[in-house]
Amino acid sequence: MPQIKEIEEEIIEEFSLFDDPMMKYEYLIDLGKKLPPMPEAHKKEENIVKGCQSTVYLYSDFADGHMHFEADSNTVITKGIISLLIRVLSGRSPEEVLAADLGFIDKINLRALLSEQRNNGLNAMLKRMKDDAKKYLDRKN
Repeated sequence: MPQIKEIEEEIIEEFSLFDDPMMKYEYLIDLGKKLPPMPEAHKKEENIVKGCQSTVYLYSDFADGHMHFEADSNTVITKGIISLLIRVLSGRSPEEVLAADLGFIDKINLRALLSEQRNNGLNAMLKRMKDDAKKYLDRKN
């Protein structure tokens, strides 16, 4: 599996193909459309990310020393955002998830593409993923 930095570089390269912010936004929407479906059994109240404008379900699991994330949302733009986070963080150890600085977010100017409310949602999704990693790390120790 590629390292977090390698995946971040891939994402930066993909987004660098678009000069126009609207094209980046469209690409984000396309990513959202490609997010694998989340099992209905995981769409529970406890998996809703608080602080998001849209309804975002985020399910995490810990197996064989690695975190696995699944997500869904009622908007494709939010699905695109969470798909990037899953691409970088799923399959990682809790330690790696907690240590990830996710610099690609700033390098692709993701926050500039999003409204203030969607940026708050992005922060809430990141916090939830890191909180889940901490929870699994605490259980592991």
